[in-house]
Amino acid sequence: MQWPRLNCWALLTLVLTGLILVPTLTVLLSLLADERQVWEHLAGTVLGLYVRNSLLMMVGVATGVILVGSGTAWLVTLCEFWGRAWLEWMLVLPLAAPTYVLAYAYTDFLQVTGGFQIWLRRITGWGIGDYWFPNIRSLWGATLLLILTLYPYVYLAARLAFQEQSVACLEVSRSLGYGPWASFRKVALPLARPGIVAGALLALMETLNDFGTVSYFGVDTFTTGIYRTWTALGNPVAAAQLSALLLLLVLLLMVGEQMARRRARYYRQGCKPAASRYVLRGMRAVGAWLACGIPIVLGFGVPALILLNMTLRQGSLGRRFWSYAQNSLVLATVTAVIAILVSVLVLYGLRLQGLGRLGSPWGLRLAVQLSSLGYALPGVVIAVGVLLPLGRLDQMLSHLRQVLFQQPPGLVISGTITALIFGYLVRFLAVSLSTIEATLMRIPPSLDEAARSLGQGSLGTLWRVHLPLMGGGILGGMILVFVDVMKELPATMVLRPFNFDTLAVQTYRMAADERLAEAGAPALAIVLVGILPVILLNFRLAQQQRLNSSGDP
Repeated sequence: MQWPRLNCWALLTLVLTGLILVPTLTVLLSLLADERQVWEHLAGTVLGLYVRNSLLMMVGVATGVILVGSGTAWLVTLCEFWGRAWLEWMLVLPLAAPTYVLAYAYTDFLQVTGGFQIWLRRITGWGIGDYWFPNIRSLWGATLLLILTLYPYVYLAARLAFQEQSVACLEVSRSLGYGPWASFRKVALPLARPGIVAGALLALMETLNDFGTVSYFGVDTFTTGIYRTWTALGNPVAAAQLSALLLLLVLLLMVGEQMARRRARYYRQGCKPAASRYVLRGMRAVGAWLACGIPIVLGFGVPALILLNMTLRQGSLGRRFWSYAQNSLVLATVTAVIAILVSVLVLYGLRLQGLGRLGSPWGLRLAVQLSSLGYALPGVVIAVGVLLPLGRLDQMLSHLRQVLFQQPPGLVISGTITALIFGYLVRFLAVSLSTIEATLMRIPPSLDEAARSLGQGSLGTLWRVHLPLMGGGILGGMILVFVDVMKELPATMVLRPFNFDTLAVQTYRMAADERLAEAGAPALAIVLVGILPVILLNFRLAQQQRLNSSGDP
């Protein structure tokens, strides 16, 4: 058993990862507290509803994202029809819009006084109440919108899996008389299972994390229950225990996926991938266009047009909009810089330990892996886990201020921008860790040895050798963290200081007050910023596709 060697880099890595893990451990330890009366109240009133709605949404979203994501990925990867290259990158566009933005846009468009029903009554001559129209502010409406925004997780994973499949497997299926549909169902789909399941798991985690949509639609789930227990009941410990149940549900999803695979293994043969595509013509091409185009139009095109119309109806953006935009930009920029800095220090410290004879100590590797767990947790869970330890720390600091400086008690860290940025860091550190790790792994250890032979220490090697070579990964990680912070709603709602709103919070508040036209401008700004990682993802996918087409194993 290897323990981390106590040098400066190992200690720094352990301290940074330990701080990131504090909120998660706080939530788990809350299960030990005795809150029997609150739990009896919840069990007798709303707990069953939380469980039922959450499970129904998870089943519906999982089914929808797998069908849409894997089907569209197959069509644009292994079929050929007019416009396929355009649809290939456009299918990622719904990632730019958070689900709660779609909820506000479609509510404005589909409500009784919205544009669609006005048009419907105009062409039919019906009056209000003369016809039945589905209510989008419902469980099924929330599930549908989550599918439209989350299917790209499965699409991206399945697309990469289909690109890397061996040409031999598909050619054998063709020689056996299988057509496109049979090859997809019996050969390509089973081989792509790990990627599809991984994408669906990410979609389910985002489903559990959603707060803005279910709160606005009046659907009671775990996230809304945690928020109400904290704010309405005023019981942070019970909210933390609800958060712990949600955390355990996420962990069960991860373990269940691993157990489902059991000992199954999926290998890529060393032969050239990218078989010749199935050529689709006539009605098949039309069907492929509809299958790929409908998710793009409903998941991005229609909401973007609705938000643009809402913004134009509002007229001048006003000073408040620019104030909210400034708050969002500052928070996103600071968090992105800190996340990249922490990721570089942590992973470089782990790399230095791994360059030794015994390799990287298991404890250090485990600490870094656990620090990525925050991305799998809902934002409201992170917020509860941040506020509880910071509240205790504030009590200690307040007491010290009274004793040493004779100052009145008050909050020092809780309810400040520092607490909010820390919550963002816990939530999104995994994003920067993954991009920095992928970049750092491509730097050969020989460069470290060469730098040391020239008299450079570990810090000099990082500054003069690694950072210049990691420029692309650093920029990509900053963009991804920046956009995630811009879109984050539940953690911001709980952790933000008083009278400090962001674009996401302002969008939610205006929609909650039924002032949907005023919610258009901040929602549209969030969508426009969200296009940045979509461009980055398509660029990387294009690079991967060129590598695959070269035939390298």
